[in-house]
Amino acid sequence: MNHCFVVLLEVHHSWLAMPRESRRDYAAELYAIIGKYDSTVHVRYFDADAFSGKCTDFVVCETSDPMAYHCMWEELKDSKAYSEGYYRIKDVIYGIQNAYQAYETGVLGMAPEI
Repeated sequence: MNHCFVVLLEVHHSWLAMPRESRRDYAAELYAIIGKYDSTVHVRYFDADAFSGKCTDFVVCETSDPMAYHCMWEELKDSKAYSEGYYRIKDVIYGIQNAYQAYETGVLGMAPEI
């Protein structure tokens, strides 16, 4: 079953005040952590501050293993970018792909949709 998490982020203004080279150093640690989980968690990062007032950035994570997703975020929260206050998780939107179909076939015993 495919689980999808949309993680809304807020980047602190002090992040933007840093030189881009410094930001890349912090980002390298984040990419290394995400890379450890790339066989189980598919991650896409989006910049949103020019388009939304709800968040500055968001991350879409898809996985069939929610525990791997959780462990990845535990490690990300221990990174310098998070622990030093540059990034903050504002909200998480969670969904299960086609979960209603699994309910209909698995619980109600209905035939699968065509």
